Amino acid sequence: MTVEQTPTQRLYAVVEQGLCVGCGLCQSVAGEQHVSVMKTLNGYEQPVVVGELDHQTVDKILDVCPGTHVEGLPKDKVEENTKIDNVWGPWRRLVLSWASDPKVRFEGSTAGVLTALAGYLLKSRQVDFILHTRSSAVEPSFGEATLSFNHAQVLEAAGSRYGPSATLINISSVLDRNQPFAFIGKPCDIAALRNFSRHDSRVEKLVKYYLTPVCGGIMQPLSTIDFIKRNGMEPEKVTHFRYRGRGCPGPTRIESNEVVKEVHYLDFWGEDATQWALPFRCKICPDEIGEAADIAAADTWFGGSPTRQGSLADPGENAFIARTMAGQELLEAAAAAGVLSLGQDVTPDEMSGYQPHQMRKKYAAWSRFQGIGDEGRIVPHVERLRIQELAEDLPDSRNEYQRNGTRQRIIDGKVQEPTPEPWKL
Repeated sequence: MTVEQTPTQRLYAVVEQGLCVGCGLCQSVAGEQHVSVMKTLNGYEQPVVVGELDHQTVDKILDVCPGTHVEGLPKDKVEENTKIDNVWGPWRRLVLSWASDPKVRFEGSTAGVLTALAGYLLKSRQVDFILHTRSSAVEPSFGEATLSFNHAQVLEAAGSRYGPSATLINISSVLDRNQPFAFIGKPCDIAALRNFSRHDSRVEKLVKYYLTPVCGGIMQPLSTIDFIKRNGMEPEKVTHFRYRGRGCPGPTRIESNEVVKEVHYLDFWGEDATQWALPFRCKICPDEIGEAADIAAADTWFGGSPTRQGSLADPGENAFIARTMAGQELLEAAAAAGVLSLGQDVTPDEMSGYQPHQMRKKYAAWSRFQGIGDEGRIVPHVERLRIQELAEDLPDSRNEYQRNGTRQRIIDGKVQEPTPEPWKL
């Protein structure tokens, strides 16, 4: 006899099975009187049920949740003459780029290109504001959703965020403003907002541009706390945490009222992708390259990681992926206006050289999902990302390795997360 889950159990299953990305959208869907996204016992920002919840609401949450539903670029956004690479997805132009303003280039992540584009959209009055993230005033290693209305506010929020960031926690109130805006978020945030457009027509009307960094994932929060402690600082006394920027990639900087500590970016992440302490959802992500965005911006370190030599002297450059006609026109208009500087065009194969970990993860995603399904767990629904086709290009032995490895992680309890409970000091 099968016992039907309650609405709360259905929502919590996403968290407990390691699929929640902490985007905050479930709070907007359910209403904060029913679901509150907050810091929980394992250090993440996750949904906590605080009121009555029904199955209809949970159905809607699961349809928009990027932990359970990931789609590539909508079909009607793939215009004629768009190229589609099985790994790198739809693209109209791949080109190296950097912010023309030296200050923006220095302050931003790698080359400041998304910061420069956001400032250009505001100055040219194509949008009224930018919805993106800045460093949290409450949890300095976290990001928090913010609206920027001018270039100075955009620049103040520059820099990557590798901690929990509930970017869509207040999206309903943002849409209530009835003003055109651009959205900058992680690829999973982009997917979530595209999903939400099926339920709220204002998204299609008001979101003029979707911009994203090609994402390496976020650091597990407890690992970040350990990193702070290893550097001789007390996590509860940290007032500011900057992951990168002010160089290429620039230092990781931890501040308290008494101490400022700067270390190399590689001291935070590790020397290569095998050392990254990622959540499970990031490890199985089928789209860290932002296929649902108009523009994605990628790091261009050959081999996927910077070196310890010359990062402060290197002003940095990004690889821009213009996926839609709107994205291509924005890129070229910003270059014509002198906001962006463009270098040479690149190929998908060169992108895989810059980001080999993204290529490997894309090839592995289908088999990893099979392993999840083998253990009777929630398998994310994926469309227009070609992960099955990529898996078919691999030897059976490689697919079995990924499938069985995922199964074993689940069996060993490495994927299971606790039922969400509010963080307690």
